[in-house]
Amino acid sequence: MRKIALVTQKGGSGKSTLASSLAVPAQEAGERVFVIDMDPLKTLVNWSSLRGEEDIPVEPVPTRNLPKLFSELEKEGFTLAIMDTPGTANRETEAAMGNADLVVIPARPNLFDLWASESTVTAARATRRPFCFVLNQCPPANQSGRIQEGAKALEELGGLLTPFISARVDFQEAARYGLGVTEYAPSSEAATEMRALWQSTKRRLAKAKR
Repeated sequence: MRKIALVTQKGGSGKSTLASSLAVPAQEAGERVFVIDMDPLKTLVNWSSLRGEEDIPVEPVPTRNLPKLFSELEKEGFTLAIMDTPGTANRETEAAMGNADLVVIPARPNLFDLWASESTVTAARATRRPFCFVLNQCPPANQSGRIQEGAKALEELGGLLTPFISARVDFQEAARYGLGVTEYAPSSEAATEMRALWQSTKRRLAKAKR
């Protein structure tokens, strides 16, 4: 079983939205997905309640129980675990990174997020886990110069997943109904981005597991 931790030491980067939006296309592509909500806000637990389905289990799990849980999930045939973490550096984020096969660091293309990413990278390196970035909530194309500057900065810190994820209303609307964007608007640009992001993440996971 492969394990992803979405981690950043700054709130508002869209970790929970990315976690739910990645979980659904991963499942649609044949993965058995389990989502672990380690954020005190319990955003994904609430998302799961709205969803009203048990196809993608979501549970809050204490850090001390993670190793045992992963062992049980693997025996039950789950192939992918996605961990959503708080937007601060604490015991939960450290445990998530320490148990992950891949640490994914979401960042918006602005200076504050890039500064926060540097401290997250330092923490990820301390756990000796592979890490990469996803550029999230990107503005419209007429500000593409700023996006490219952000991408360059993140590439210098480590790997960068593709594509860049744009700020789109479909993500918020999907969350309102407990859906992933590939379910809510299957033919939308947002859905296309998330399917591509899962494939990029899957390739990165394959390299991390070698």
